Amino acid sequence: MKSKSSPESQSVSLQQRIRDEARFIKAWVENPGVTGAVSPSGRLLSRAMARHVDLSIPGPVIELGPGTGPVTQALIDHGVAPDRLILVEYDETFCTLLKQRYPQAQVVQGDAYNLGATLAGVLDGPVAAVVSSLPLLNRPEDDRVRLLRDSFAMLHPQGNFVQFTYGMASPIPRKKGKNADLAFEAQGSAPVWLNLPPARVFAYRPAAQPNQVDNPVTAFLDRIKSGADKMRDGLLERRDRLETEFRLARDRVRIDIENRRQLLRNAPQTRQTIELLKKLGETRPPRDRV
Repeated sequence: MKSKSSPESQSVSLQQRIRDEARFIKAWVENPGVTGAVSPSGRLLSRAMARHVDLSIPGPVIELGPGTGPVTQALIDHGVAPDRLILVEYDETFCTLLKQRYPQAQVVQGDAYNLGATLAGVLDGPVAAVVSSLPLLNRPEDDRVRLLRDSFAMLHPQGNFVQFTYGMASPIPRKKGKNADLAFEAQGSAPVWLNLPPARVFAYRPAAQPNQVDNPVTAFLDRIKSGADKMRDGLLERRDRLETEFRLARDRVRIDIENRRQLLRNAPQTRQTIELLKKLGETRPPRDRV
């Protein structure tokens, strides 16, 4: 039996990742609004998403937009049994691939933004978690809020809706307005810098319902907590933006320097100077040795 870390298994894994990259690029070119990314989620990002699934909560785990299955594999590695997984995928080619790779999981081809209809007759109880790799920022705000509302309707009271985003702020708007009836708590992770591009993971849960008895002290403490949470979220988002801007500026300077070096190397004057120096070195008489 070959070890998992053998060169042969590493080669197969590398070849599979390359093929998956090609599949994603093809799907993105054909329909960028649905695929939303030109490559599958990286391992670190996939693991960060899987960690938000509480294994002690009963029920299936729904994954939205699994693609070629990097987050699916991270969920299994995290400890989710494959037969607990319900994979909702829009692309027919990805559905076929997922059925081959995860035969114990239930693959449902359909539209995740119409989740109630897509999973009609599939569920017989609450789900432990909903894990989404959908490109939410490609969709209108109403679609994003409706997706969260549909997911909350299926969730176990202690379950999470888990979503990654390439943006720095929550992809589900926190502001009040016409969606004020959808109260939720959001916990955002630090940026996963080693993912390409860097991303964050947000875990959403329905907000705790206020006590029936109107206690002024409790209400005052709740307001303080709410204000502190908003301040913390604002500081985190500001820090993330500054870190991202610094990293991008640093990368731009590095790329600019490298481009200038390349242009200097390839410039005709530079090549002529190098050739002249070579000729001078060849024709220069040797020094007398003492």
